[in-house]
Formats: sequence, structure tokens, C-alpha cells
Amino acid sequence: MRPKPEPEQITDLSRLKAFTNPLRMQLYRLLYAAGSATATQLAEQADQAPSLVSYHLRKLAEHGFVTEAGGRSTDGRERWWQVASEDGWGFRGSDFAGTPEEAAAVGAVTRAIHDTRTAQYGTYLDQSAGWGKAWTDAAFSSEWMLDLTPAELAEMNAEFEVVTRRWRERGRAAKAAGATEDREHVPVHLYGFPFRP
Repeated sequence: MRPKPEPEQITDLSRLKAFTNPLRMQLYRLLYAAGSATATQLAEQADQAPSLVSYHLRKLAEHGFVTEAGGRSTDGRERWWQVASEDGWGFRGSDFAGTPEEAAAVGAVTRAIHDTRTAQYGTYLDQSAGWGKAWTDAAFSSEWMLDLTPAELAEMNAEFEVVTRRWRERGRAAKAAGATEDREHVPVHLYGFPFRP
């Protein structure tokens, strides 16, 4: 059995800083969900000018986050884009703790990710009545208070990753087999962090 791919760990500051721009983060998420798209299609979803979206897609490509999706253009003029890896990317704050600039970049990217997730969940809450009983009964928001060590928290995170990867692969396989009825994009946000009351 081959090992399951894991998200790429970003350790280069210039690559991490590419995501301090909120539009780039939004475009990456839209492209990840779409599979592939043109700058014009993404511009419509993001309510931005196609030229601005194209610029930011090229910046994401410079840093290896997106690539051109070959074979999609019908006239040779439109450029189709896709994420470079469906396994995504991640970073550890401790890899960027050496300078104030690194700490500021980590803070900016982490806050932007949090803000994006919060907005996404808020949109769901605003529209939940329109999703119907099956989806609203299936949707969840949970919080648990646990007493853990850093090693135990890391172990729990690894277990969550295994579970979510298994469900992601199950959904991909079902889509590939044509089982698309009632199948939607489902973000799953999990947080685990220390606090003192």
C-alpha cells in the first residue's frame, strides 16, 4: 500500500507571504473547489476585474500554488488554471518565529484563514433554511473542552487528518464513479489550541 500524500509544508517566507493577500486566498479556495477555471470565471465569483484576478493567479503560479490546466482551452487564448496539488499546503508557525517579519506574516495568513472560514460558516448560517432538512440535520458545530499535553494535541490532530483524508477520498471516488446527486462541497473546520480561563 502506498503512503497517503500529505499537504506540502511551506517553510519559505516569500511563499507564505503570497497568501497575506486576501484575494489570493479567495482565488485559491475558489479554484480548489472548482477543479479548474479561467481568470474570467473566477473574477465573476470573486466580483473582481478579470485583469486583477489574472495578475494574482500569475503570482500564485510564481510561488507554485497554482498551475495552468492543460488541454482545456478551446481557442488557445483563454488560460485555464488549477491548484498545483489537491493535497493542499500547510505551515508551522514555529518555522517562522525567527524575525518580526516572519511572525507578522504568520499572523496575517493565520488571521486571513480564520476570517475566511468564519465568513464561509456565516454564509451557511444565513442560508441554512434554504438547504433543507437533510443538510441542516447533517451539518454540525461542536466544541469540546479537553485537558491535553502538546504531544496529545498533535496526536489528536494526526487522527483527525486520517479521518478527513479518508472521507475526502471517498467523495472523490464517488464523484469519479458518477455519484453526484445531492453531493456538495463541505468544508470541515477543526481548531485545537491552548487557552487559560
